Amino acid sequence: MRACASDCEKPVPDSAQLPNPQKKTQIVVVGGGAGGLELVRKLGAHFGREKHDIILIERNRTHIWKPLLHEVATGSLDANMDEVGYGGHGVRWGYRYFYGTFEGIDRENRQVITAPMIDDDGKEVISRHRIRYDYLVIAVGGVSNDFGIPGVRENALFLEDRVQADHFRYKLLNACLRVSHMAAAEPEKTKVRINIVGAGATGVELAAELYNAAKSLRHYGLEVFDESRLEVSLIEAGGRILPALPEKLAEAATEELQALGVKVMTNTMVSEVTDGGVQTKDGNLLKSDLTLWAAGVKGADFLSTLDGLEVDRGNRLVVRTTMQTTNDDRIFALGDCCACTPKGAERPVPPRAQAAHQMASTTFDNILRLIDEKPLVDFVYRDRGSLVSLSRFSTVGSLMGNLIGGRMALEGRLARLAYASLYRMHLIAIHGWVKGIALIVVGHVNQIVRPRLKLH
Repeated sequence: MRACASDCEKPVPDSAQLPNPQKKTQIVVVGGGAGGLELVRKLGAHFGREKHDIILIERNRTHIWKPLLHEVATGSLDANMDEVGYGGHGVRWGYRYFYGTFEGIDRENRQVITAPMIDDDGKEVISRHRIRYDYLVIAVGGVSNDFGIPGVRENALFLEDRVQADHFRYKLLNACLRVSHMAAAEPEKTKVRINIVGAGATGVELAAELYNAAKSLRHYGLEVFDESRLEVSLIEAGGRILPALPEKLAEAATEELQALGVKVMTNTMVSEVTDGGVQTKDGNLLKSDLTLWAAGVKGADFLSTLDGLEVDRGNRLVVRTTMQTTNDDRIFALGDCCACTPKGAERPVPPRAQAAHQMASTTFDNILRLIDEKPLVDFVYRDRGSLVSLSRFSTVGSLMGNLIGGRMALEGRLARLAYASLYRMHLIAIHGWVKGIALIVVGHVNQIVRPRLKLH
């Protein structure tokens, strides 16, 4: 399915409005990522369906936790077994799921506009809709920041959603198959070359996971392929990888990656991405079969056209400490698509999963308070630290950043346990305690019974 390009000002007939015959208080959440899905679950569980209508608008049919996308991209995780279907989840928790692509806002009439959905044959499946709201929450996440560098959008791959992760996996497997069949003729020259631009958590975790997957491919029909056939370069414009972690841990991660075979290139700025590789500002061409762009996050371009809502230089919706947009008290924003600077802070909260979780909790509280005409509370960001998984090889990170200044450094098994707990907390946040714990148990069983790699 795809949304057709259209003018948001085009009149929309009444028949294309989502029905709400009882005229219940309508709370609309746009975006079913970690923050949006947690929020609609809380709203549905709190209000029920009698007097309130909670609606989730999402262009995908299923949810998968974004920090897992690097595992989906390498085949280490079967997304079909870990994804959440919005339809069934909505029935369980008392909200309505509307399958559609966010197109715009009509603030005067308090309506969200969704684009028509067109199938692969060019036929309209769902017409343009106007969905009334009493309160609106925008939680559409962020997109990769190409910084205006030529060729990035045309020639690089991204890991922003499951579709892109699946696309990367298909191209990776094809490249590995090609090399496996060519290795007999030119064993010394045949490698899969992968450039990863950006050495934050996504880039570092993907680099390590690639070697984990390569070690297993020989057991899946690629007899002459192993990790020695990989040539991975991790390209970072800054002075070191993982700037969110203490320098000691970043150094430990660098050593681990280099031991695996990753070429870590810091202080290396990219000037262009071509079909054959990455051109650096110092004149070098780093050839590659695949280029993955993970060099930053910004707001999607359409956020700057939402009927006068304020955005910052990174196209993120500017919100007050109550999570309300600066120009409309009835519209909230959370997660990577918003710029929220807590009281006493010098800069906005960084785009992290833990921030989206905390923002969802504050937004939930303030919607309740706004309905009850009570004073709203300010968002307080509590930095729980950062953890980065180097696949099965290692895990590094720091915990309790706000409490002890980020000095609790973790490595090895303890860090791996803490990293795994983040996903367990996410499961509980979107499913509740009973089903969340059940899914954690099922996940342990699946690690034993399911294949190590997903190759289809």
